Amino acid sequence: MNAKSAHTDHTTVKLGNETVQRGAGGETHQTAGGDVPTLTTQQGVPVSDNQNTLKAGVRGPSLMEDFHFREKIFHFDHERIPERVVHARGYGAHGFFELTHSLSNITSADVLQREGERVPAFVRFSTVTGSKGSTDLARDARGFAVKLYTKEGNWDIVGNNIPVFFIQDAVKFPDMVHAVKEEPDRAFPQAQSAHDNFWDFISLTPESMNMIMWVMSDRGIPRSFRFMEGFGVHTFRFVNKAGQSTYAKFHWKPKMGLQSVVWNEAVKISGADPDFHRRDLWNAIQSGEFPEWELGVQLFDDEFADKFDFDILDATKLIPEEILPVQPVGRLVLDRMVDNFFAETEQVAFCTQNIVPGVDFTNDPLLQGRNFSYLDTQLKRLGGPNFTHIPINAPKCPFHTLQQDGHMAMHNPKGRANYEPNSWGGEAGGPRENPQKGYKTFPSEVSGVKERVRSEKFADHYSQARQFYKSQTDVEQTHVQMAITFELSKVETPAIRGRVVSHLLNIDKDLAKAVADGLGLEKMPEAAPPARAVLDLPPSPALSILKNGPKSFAGRKIGVLATNGADGALLEALQTTAKAEGAEVEIIAPQIGGIKTADGKHIAAAQRVPGGPSVLFDAVVLLPSAEGAKQLAQDADARDFVTDAYAHAKFIGYVPAALPLLKRTGVVDDAVDDGVIPLKAAKDAEEFIKSCRALRFWQREAGVHAV
Repeated sequence: MNAKSAHTDHTTVKLGNETVQRGAGGETHQTAGGDVPTLTTQQGVPVSDNQNTLKAGVRGPSLMEDFHFREKIFHFDHERIPERVVHARGYGAHGFFELTHSLSNITSADVLQREGERVPAFVRFSTVTGSKGSTDLARDARGFAVKLYTKEGNWDIVGNNIPVFFIQDAVKFPDMVHAVKEEPDRAFPQAQSAHDNFWDFISLTPESMNMIMWVMSDRGIPRSFRFMEGFGVHTFRFVNKAGQSTYAKFHWKPKMGLQSVVWNEAVKISGADPDFHRRDLWNAIQSGEFPEWELGVQLFDDEFADKFDFDILDATKLIPEEILPVQPVGRLVLDRMVDNFFAETEQVAFCTQNIVPGVDFTNDPLLQGRNFSYLDTQLKRLGGPNFTHIPINAPKCPFHTLQQDGHMAMHNPKGRANYEPNSWGGEAGGPRENPQKGYKTFPSEVSGVKERVRSEKFADHYSQARQFYKSQTDVEQTHVQMAITFELSKVETPAIRGRVVSHLLNIDKDLAKAVADGLGLEKMPEAAPPARAVLDLPPSPALSILKNGPKSFAGRKIGVLATNGADGALLEALQTTAKAEGAEVEIIAPQIGGIKTADGKHIAAAQRVPGGPSVLFDAVVLLPSAEGAKQLAQDADARDFVTDAYAHAKFIGYVPAALPLLKRTGVVDDAVDDGVIPLKAAKDAEEFIKSCRALRFWQREAGVHAV
């Protein structure tokens, strides 16, 4: 790819009472009045640039001699003992990766050669901002980290459920995480970005705008690990046996389609079951409903990359699937839970530097920094350099090193030699390098001035954010508006709110107006001056969850609120039809002991009414007897069951006997929408399940919520 010139121009912008100097690459330097101390290293050395790592050329790799970056990341990596600083709350499972389409002409990676061959895999899903004890349903990006135990070593694809990131350069990672974590003087809010520090940082970091659109969309509150995508985020290289390089971006697509929850629902799920995602994955695997994803890749070369107005090394950008389709490669199946959470899920160590022959890095400055940081962090978290001796981290192929001793060493080299080269033969001499089989780095040309810079093509911070927003359905756009309004309403500093809206004006004026109106801003701020002209890119349907939903109701759950005297034939029909669809039915009853149907059958209950709110289900059915409905109508928990399901746009099935409960909640049979469905006989169960395939009756939502 052709190298582009570095940023040199800056603009000075007045934002409230603050003066901010904004560089073309999005770097910001607050120059507001007062005697501001100079930032230094821990050794007292003044820092000239805290926005960019030291690179060999504008688009060159980051350099190990960057002592400021290494000290900053080193300290950040060791802030938690032993909890991870980010991704602390995680849940993992074992499975396998099976190759379905060979890439033998693209890469020499052994795992991508032979169709039908399987290798073991371990996957850890996580939230980013919260501690180990936080809720699963926080609005947040989700980690999606995959460890493949290949015949040529462990390959870690350490990604997220969002294909872009907040920052372009790893030197900003500690700042970004510090800003989103609990504020240090008060230790709250926990696992929330709705506070001053986070939005202050975002408002001064234009490069974050694309990621903000994603996190504030429904992608930030997934319904289940099983129903979310995963992305490798960065651009990597594949290298084939002839030494030819092809760029690659990784995508994990869930077999059961995409699904999220709405914010009010997420808040209530957090109260009813903070382990909602964990429980969902556990139950699915234990019941034999093994979650599955398709691995796909976007493959391209330098000529293709040079056509873009952005740099493919910029982790805040993506390549739309409509421009470059995702090619299927294989499938990932999770079929076994861990034997011990601490030994496996908590001690697993993912490192972006863990690649195999046939895979290589690019000069993406965020990836370059992660390669240093992820290995470094294990020193404190897992106690020393021998974390690969822990079974979950050990390769499953033969391995031979000359590394010895250290904390918790489980095995040392055998024989006389612990160095190389040596003149001892046979087993005494130990392993030797292998020029034929060994890993070879792609010989890309590197040249340029050694300086702290970013490519000029990194400077467009709004075009893809606009593209993402315009790619959403009207329902999804409303959710983005509501999310940003909610978050900024928790920000106490008016100037920060105004700065964020000034960025939104560059993304979509209607979005900015909706947020400004929701906040009650007295005056619309001026749009933040963009470093580069904002492009009006075409919508990408692949970026919408609702446009890529499931084709069935498989993997979902129906909550049936039932009482003694319920219609047993209808209940049985619901259970049979749901099972055929691949869905689950769970009974909620006034007593945990269960109910007796009208025909005298005892039906066990999974939940008692107060412990089984409708937020835990994808659709609900009201199946009381006439007497039972009258009693439920007097029960606040039962009324909440109905009103929440209605407010969250869920499909509601009901028998005529349930009318007293519906009327008490304001949901009446002849004054509602087509998402409230009467069930008069067992044969109606099939039509109800068909309706549920849409997951939500979104037409209802506009009448229940306002921005």
